[in-house]
Amino acid sequence: MATIDAPKQVSFQQDAEVLRKACQGWGTDDKAIISVLGHRNAAQRKQIRLAYEQLYQEDLIKRLESELSGDFERAVYRWILEPADRDAVLANVAIKKLSPDNHVIAEISCTRSPEELLAVRRAYQARYKHSLEEDVAAHTKGDIRTLLVALVTAFRYDGEEINTRLANSEAKILHDAVKDKKFNHEEVIRILTTRSKMQLMVTFNRYRDDHDTSVTKHLQGDSGDEFLPVLRTSVRCLNDPKKYFEKVLRNSIRRTGTDEDALTRVIVTRAEKDLKDIKEVYHKRNSVPLDQAVAKDTSGDYKALLLTLLGKQD
Repeated sequence: MATIDAPKQVSFQQDAEVLRKACQGWGTDDKAIISVLGHRNAAQRKQIRLAYEQLYQEDLIKRLESELSGDFERAVYRWILEPADRDAVLANVAIKKLSPDNHVIAEISCTRSPEELLAVRRAYQARYKHSLEEDVAAHTKGDIRTLLVALVTAFRYDGEEINTRLANSEAKILHDAVKDKKFNHEEVIRILTTRSKMQLMVTFNRYRDDHDTSVTKHLQGDSGDEFLPVLRTSVRCLNDPKKYFEKVLRNSIRRTGTDEDALTRVIVTRAEKDLKDIKEVYHKRNSVPLDQAVAKDTSGDYKALLLTLLGKQD
């Protein structure tokens, strides 16, 4: 369930006027920006951008980029983008890092629906003038390239139908590969990149029932192996994305110095989807409300925006 509180009836022109006023004069009225954008869903934010451009012949996103700075600016920028375009930006940032953040590519590929992932690929191509899979292939190598290119190009069956016999046989294939430490086996990659999420959940449950532990617990190996953590991330995202996102949030806050990129990424991408459920998992896992943990670890307008997106009332 979503955490943002967006009114059903909105005057997009009035919102545009409030944002224009917030960006004029000495300094910006960050509270006004949060009060508008923090309470509008993706469709409403798109209409506000259109209204702003019609009224002032200016791109609202560029104006906000020029007025804001730091973690607050990055959070606002990522929030105001359309979801597919936002994922395209997140993917590009991850790919172009000196050491590519392969976990983010796996996360986007494995937690979005087939239609959403297709929209991300289209947005990426429109924005960067080459394909997502092309850039992933150009910035990775070996088994990681094989896995990630297959994940970003996947268009899985998205229905409820499952094949129990197939799940049983593929759970055995996965276990045999894990037992022999052949984590990069082509059959492992084939299963993870072609089967529906419902089918994979049944396969992973069969694996757990047969071997008294999850496949992710068995995907442990040499800490110098770069492929294995990406494979593990993929499995976790496909099997239980809410638990995966809870762990990303937990790690982003618990580290020495907050990982603002990870914290922002999860909150802005899940606020309109399942962030309420992720908050419940976090509270249960850590005995502390996520809002409280975020408030303790952040500050200023950045903190205010994140708490708004988390559903905290003003």
